Amino acid sequence: MPDKKTIEKARKDKREGKSPSTQAGEFVHEEIDKIRRGEHGARSTQQAIAIGLSEARRAGVDLPPPKKGKVKESTRKSAEYAYEAGQGERKPKRRPRVSKAVSKVLEHEPKSTASHEALAQQAKRAASRRTAEERSAAARKAAETKGASGRKAAAQKAARTRVHHA
Repeated sequence: MPDKKTIEKARKDKREGKSPSTQAGEFVHEEIDKIRRGEHGARSTQQAIAIGLSEARRAGVDLPPPKKGKVKESTRKSAEYAYEAGQGERKPKRRPRVSKAVSKVLEHEPKSTASHEALAQQAKRAASRRTAEERSAAARKAAETKGASGRKAAAQKAARTRVHHA
């Protein structure tokens, strides 16, 4: 169950006109934090991201399930179910035994999947699957929705964290 703060952040993103995937990012952040705090683990970084996206769909973020052939059929069905539950088209069945079993299994999974290094590798892999044009378009859109103060803060952070080569 996501925190109220996370849901509020996602709603704020929606009000600011940000994309559903950006709104869902708040839930993914929360999932990463849960793993870092040691509440549970994940087998891989992708699993942590998938759990976050599922939470987002269930919370009503308008993030449609992936198209046929993009992912495994069972994954797509699960995403479809979560999406329908979030949109109020389906009443989710409560399954306490299954829920408890899943929680127990996740507790024994590694916590290192949420490390900075693991997330950086995942981001690099994901970016390498996209063309330069797609990455550029995403950056342009991000700059548009950031606003003047957001752009200024991002530029300052970039200047602060830039590696200086001698």
